[in-house]
Amino acid sequence: MKNTAVRSPGNNGIARSFVKTMKQDYISIMPKADSRSALVNLAVAFSHYNEHHPHSALGYRSPREYIRRKLSQP
Repeated sequence: MKNTAVRSPGNNGIARSFVKTMKQDYISIMPKADSRSALVNLAVAFSHYNEHHPHSALGYRSPREYIRRKLSQP
């Protein structure tokens, strides 16, 4: 686990970037018939983002792939 400063400009930028990606790549194309389906779809979006979505800052790997590789290195 990593501790980060609350309300720091760098962390605010990271959070805004994440929200923008979620809105553009996932939420905008999801059906939102009711709150239950919206919550289920949001859970699917978070899972996909963490397991499959490539990130340039992580060498075009997903967050989970990046963490797995980092932990497996000696």
